[in-house]
Amino acid sequence: MRKLTWLISGVALGFAAAHFVNQTPEGRRFFDRLGQGAREFSDAVASGYREVEPEAALDDVEAALGRLRDNTAE
Repeated sequence: MRKLTWLISGVALGFAAAHFVNQTPEGRRFFDRLGQGAREFSDAVASGYREVEPEAALDDVEAALGRLRDNTAE
């Protein structure tokens, strides 16, 4: 319970600090760059997932066909 209290306190202090930093022009630029980086990372992850998704679906179909073939061979 004590660790949870420290965690919640740290999060609250972090939000308060971020709020004060965001009130300055330099702080806004920092958070804009941070947000842009997060968006680029998110887009890259989504793009990678979209590239791999058809391959994973094909693997699922091949596995299902293999199980079906094994069941009919018995």
